[in-house]
Amino acid sequence: MAGGLSRSCSASFGVDITDYIRQVSLEILSVNSSRDLRRFIDLPWRIYNQADHPQWVPPLRIAVRDALDHKSNPFYRTADRQLFLAMRNGNAVGRIAAIENRAHNEFHNDRVGFFGFFECREDQEAADALFSTAEGWLRARGLDTMRGPMNPSTNHECGLLVGGFQWHPMIMTTWNPPYYASLVENAGFTKAKDLLAYFFPAEGPRAFQLPDRVRLLAERALRGKTLTFRELDLKNFAPEVDRCWEIYNSAWESNWGFFPMSRESFLHEAQVLKYIVNPRFALMVEVNGEPAGFLIIVPDFHHAYKAIGNGRLLPTGLFKLLRAKPRLRTGRIMILGVKAEYR
Repeated sequence: MAGGLSRSCSASFGVDITDYIRQVSLEILSVNSSRDLRRFIDLPWRIYNQADHPQWVPPLRIAVRDALDHKSNPFYRTADRQLFLAMRNGNAVGRIAAIENRAHNEFHNDRVGFFGFFECREDQEAADALFSTAEGWLRARGLDTMRGPMNPSTNHECGLLVGGFQWHPMIMTTWNPPYYASLVENAGFTKAKDLLAYFFPAEGPRAFQLPDRVRLLAERALRGKTLTFRELDLKNFAPEVDRCWEIYNSAWESNWGFFPMSRESFLHEAQVLKYIVNPRFALMVEVNGEPAGFLIIVPDFHHAYKAIGNGRLLPTGLFKLLRAKPRLRTGRIMILGVKAEYR
């Protein structure tokens, strides 16, 4: 399970000369060059290793770069971000992204800023400096609260793992060492929301079964013959995406952290899912021919990412990914939503 945290953006404070001398070796850099961006993306491989962190899944570097790409990723048409690196004696020991999500604040009529892509060694001084720097960037934009982690929003990876460290994380869910909770709590954050994950075995003695009450309701609804279930039509991708986009912005509007996705952003994310989804587990439900809801279960490619190891698709990573795809036996319910009038 994971959680989101937040704190108020407070005024900056001074340090005495002793603190200053202690912090001389620590420097916070703004990431403004392609070289620094590579260091930002590479940092997790300097923090994690398979011996000490066997559950950690190395991300695909191309996916991280896309999530950070403020020029081509449509998310940043209504958002902005600044990346920071914590350097100690010339070596990167931590990173953070400060994120202004204007679409979120317009929808909720608030002034919340976000942090994301946080990684750090067990170094409270470095963590505090990263959080304070991100806070200053957000405060300069008139924002009064910092919430996270969001990588970069609730439509992507989000939350800090606070329990279940022994489990292999599903695709697009976070994993971090237990000490991360201390880093953020000692920096003044308090819990904003519990984010829960559930395991549903599909076979064996603990196989998931719907409660009788829910099963009877489902059977009654099907008896009316107004419901039609079908696989998503990936051959007619654009019109199918439009149907899903319309459902998404209707079905999720009351969810915590929701903000309407633009068609460009939704299409951008759908283009990625198109290549990893199994059509058998991507379903649309229609009521009298009208789209009412949809569900997408994504195979857990995290197992393939671990086989790649270095996060690079070239020269051999892509072949490892394709070879692993038929052998994947677990998946994540990535999206499941129904319009309010059909629930």
